[in-house]
Amino acid sequence: MIRYTLKCPEGHRFDSWFQNAAGFEKLQAAGQLACAVCGTSAVNKDMMAPGVHTAPAVAATTDPQKPAPNLTEPGSDLEKAITAWRKNLTENSEYVGVQFAAEARRIHEGTAPERMIHGEARPEDARKLIEDGFPIAPLPFAPTRKVN
Repeated sequence: MIRYTLKCPEGHRFDSWFQNAAGFEKLQAAGQLACAVCGTSAVNKDMMAPGVHTAPAVAATTDPQKPAPNLTEPGSDLEKAITAWRKNLTENSEYVGVQFAAEARRIHEGTAPERMIHGEARPEDARKLIEDGFPIAPLPFAPTRKVN
């Protein structure tokens, strides 16, 4: 695994993990990377400091005086806001999966009932919706998929 610091044209910086350098390049070429703040797919690697270890890596020891972090709860104000937004979105809209672009068009044409939806779209389908004036935006999280 490799961690890259990424940056969008708006100056937003964020880190992301990739299987290897080729994995990053493949996702970038396919337009499957997006800024964690504004959602643009125009992200590139930013200046990064190398990870240098001065001593051999050892297993982390737990300090009995320091409680373990609660990884099931949001850790920052941004995480709390995204968690609240996600809860509101899932409670007040319908997940239409990979049929998002087609369903959005059906709603716009009046052949499907008007309602709030969310789902997944290929980058080219999302661009076409935006070009056609549809009010859509990328989500800062992956949708929860139902497998059964």
